[in-house]
Amino acid sequence: MPEPRREDLIYDWNLVDAPPTPTHKATFDDESLRDGLQSPSVHNPTIDQKIEILHRIVDLQLDSVNLGLPGAGAHAVRDVTALANEIVKCKLPIDPNCAARTLEADIRPVAEIQQKTGLSLESAVFLGSSQIRLLVEDWDVKKLLKLTIDAVKFAKSQNLRVMYVTEDTTRTHPEIVDQLYRAAIEHGASRVVVCDTCGHSTPTGVTNLVRFVKRIIEKTNPSVKLDWHGHRDRGLDVINAITAYEAGADRLHGAGIGIGERAGNCPMDTLLVNMKLLGYIDNDLTGLMKYVESVSKHTKVPIPTNYPVVGSDAFETATGVHAAAVAKAIARGDTWLANRVYSGVPADEFGLAQRIRVGPMSGKSNCVFWLTSHGREATEESVDRIFKAAKVSDHVLTDPEVEAALATGS
Repeated sequence: MPEPRREDLIYDWNLVDAPPTPTHKATFDDESLRDGLQSPSVHNPTIDQKIEILHRIVDLQLDSVNLGLPGAGAHAVRDVTALANEIVKCKLPIDPNCAARTLEADIRPVAEIQQKTGLSLESAVFLGSSQIRLLVEDWDVKKLLKLTIDAVKFAKSQNLRVMYVTEDTTRTHPEIVDQLYRAAIEHGASRVVVCDTCGHSTPTGVTNLVRFVKRIIEKTNPSVKLDWHGHRDRGLDVINAITAYEAGADRLHGAGIGIGERAGNCPMDTLLVNMKLLGYIDNDLTGLMKYVESVSKHTKVPIPTNYPVVGSDAFETATGVHAAAVAKAIARGDTWLANRVYSGVPADEFGLAQRIRVGPMSGKSNCVFWLTSHGREATEESVDRIFKAAKVSDHVLTDPEVEAALATGS
């Protein structure tokens, strides 16, 4: 009987009545070095560590990176300048931007860094827009419009490209959204960003808002690009970002392992994995682990063991039935099959591999696999020793513990 075709082995319900695949290019802006560092739990990396993270971002073929907020003070100017110089020195293929409030005092340092380094910078000028924020700040729409226009005009006068950002867009009244974005675009903004600052939005809300802003762009200046920036307060960050792209957003923001204020930003790593599995991008993501490890190490934010794809448990199994299926696929010499028989994410596409461990829920096939994969003969006695040790353990055995079990009675 002939082997079934690989495309027939998995029936993909995701494709049933699926919307058409978007035709516009998906691009990404990494916020690990700016918005990500606003997390109350992070440690601020040194300049050298930030440079390492920058290189890991470039390795993922991301399109742009936020270098920081120079208006925060001399330390921020120092770090942003060092990162900008690194891009120039190494000719890194990435487009940099810097955050700034809609104030001349914030925008001027960005322009000075651009002048000093010779690197073209995009200024991400932002201000709150929702009525709840207006109430707290004692602002009105007239003030927002003045701040917007003055900031965009000043940034343009300094030869900066302008990315106009409204905070809390997902809770802002349509008439305010319309007035602010039209004003920014009419005065020279080449990119606008809608923000789910408080992680409020659902996919339905994302679609409504992105399409609404797209209509503003089409009526005002169709060449303007649209970004989506989302947070994970409700755990909808990744699906919201994907939905934003499907609704027409050009660029999606995220941070390594989702670091950021409160529950964090959309995790860039998980977003990239899903965008690739959906066929929306073709980036080489074999450097994904180095990227998240660099962000984790230098910000001192641990990667949860069960974190998707890059968590230590993501491609490990110690359960008898699951491990047996993976082991049988490996025994067939079929890496493609081994990476999919018990995984919705093929490990090899991200530079990783399936691992079989031995624990209290394991079968003897796990023990056989451990022995053969470590170049040992799987005798009945050796299998029994590992199996007995596993069954009295309350955790998955480490390699030294398996070795100790094999040494018992020898």
